[in-house]
Amino acid sequence: MALDLKQSLKLSQQLLMTPQLQQAIKLLQLSRLELEEFVTQQLAENPVLEEGVTESMEERISVERERERTEDQVVNERMSEAASIVDNVSGESQPADMDWETFNRMQDFNNAPTSSSKRDGDDEFPSHENLSRAGTLQDYLMSQIGEMDLNDEEKSAAGLVIGNIDDRGYLQASIEEIAEKDGISLDLIEDMLDVVQHLDPNGVGARDLKECLNLQLRAGRLKNGVVEKIIENHLVELETRNFQAIAKAMKLPLETVIENVQIIAELEPIPGRQFGGLDAQYVVPDVYVFKVAGEWIVTLNDEGLPHLKVSKMYEKMAGKVGGQNKDYLNDKLKSAQWLIKSIQQRQKTILRVTEKLVERQKDFFERGVEYLKPMVLRDIADDIGMHESTISRVTSNKYVHTPQGIFELKYFFNSSVSMSSGDSLASASVKKIISDIIGKEDPRHPLADQRIVEILEERGIQLARRTVAKYREQLGILPSSKRKKYY
Repeated sequence: MALDLKQSLKLSQQLLMTPQLQQAIKLLQLSRLELEEFVTQQLAENPVLEEGVTESMEERISVERERERTEDQVVNERMSEAASIVDNVSGESQPADMDWETFNRMQDFNNAPTSSSKRDGDDEFPSHENLSRAGTLQDYLMSQIGEMDLNDEEKSAAGLVIGNIDDRGYLQASIEEIAEKDGISLDLIEDMLDVVQHLDPNGVGARDLKECLNLQLRAGRLKNGVVEKIIENHLVELETRNFQAIAKAMKLPLETVIENVQIIAELEPIPGRQFGGLDAQYVVPDVYVFKVAGEWIVTLNDEGLPHLKVSKMYEKMAGKVGGQNKDYLNDKLKSAQWLIKSIQQRQKTILRVTEKLVERQKDFFERGVEYLKPMVLRDIADDIGMHESTISRVTSNKYVHTPQGIFELKYFFNSSVSMSSGDSLASASVKKIISDIIGKEDPRHPLADQRIVEILEERGIQLARRTVAKYREQLGILPSSKRKKYY
């Protein structure tokens, strides 16, 4: 069988991902911190790039609205805006280690203090707790060791123990490992661990949760036999709040068990929490939304971000030199010009997206989370004539400062929840409503998920019980069986 070979011409369109386009897409999805690092790197690598001067956010607002306000109004508004920024510019997140989630959930059944290390003292002298804010947990422990009557060998051994304590306050290596690694007597390390475990904050240097709680009981002279037995044998029942099972196993009245559980609830499972190095995270907004003279103003936050420009000297030099030098300079000039254009396009896109968000979510900016409207990426994409994937990149890891607080731009995209009136609510608004309902419940008789469904239905919000349970879990709220308070 012979093969019939033919030639044919076929026309087709194909999108090529040029290096410049790839860079533009990369810049679009970078967070503010990543963009600052990238720009700083480009300034160091490309001699054609220079850092110029840019207007501050306050200056731009002043230019836009100065004509409409008196001098006193300008001063008052700037002071108010500055105070709002300071109040909202940082956010924190709690550690999510599974080892400590159990005990943290157990603590939820009591509104007790989160630290047992507070103590009374003369107001003229700073307490250890106040001093601790100035440094890390390890620095604070070493400062206490320095004040003790120990010889150099003992202080050195104590330092080794402290060096193996993590930011939570727990010892991460066994005393045998510390002694063997550093060639020090095991007895000396054991003695110094005991010294460290008597330092402030109470519970520091523990090897596990049980030891941490027992150290705090010892420091507070709270030992009575019952508490220790509950900690030793019934932490699981404590986490599930099955006090009846504890009472049955220990052959004690339920009231006695509850009294001792109250003591445990006042202890701190993470002794290093108060030092802040464990979970502090700070968010710098990419864009600000202000209401000025009755009008919503959206402005980019360029502070701290280098303002790039092309060096005039190298531009002139490129026209005078020849050969490889000319090619090198032209390549660097094109790279610099494309980078500047890409950053400008990135900032312009963030601004346009935020402006459309403000238009669509005015009720939120005016009145709060409960008035957030359902919205999807396609809504904003259609408004500004871009693809949904572009909007997704723009809103990832970008934050906006609003009168309601600081939010990630992605926060404003929510699925809708149907109402009996035919209208719809954003899922974030429904979560806020659920949180408020649970916040007002009787702690002795917490609301079951089905009862929350019924309350929502009375308000015209139609939601399945499993959806209520899902939203409650996303809010970090325990089920009713674990929210119940016995005292």
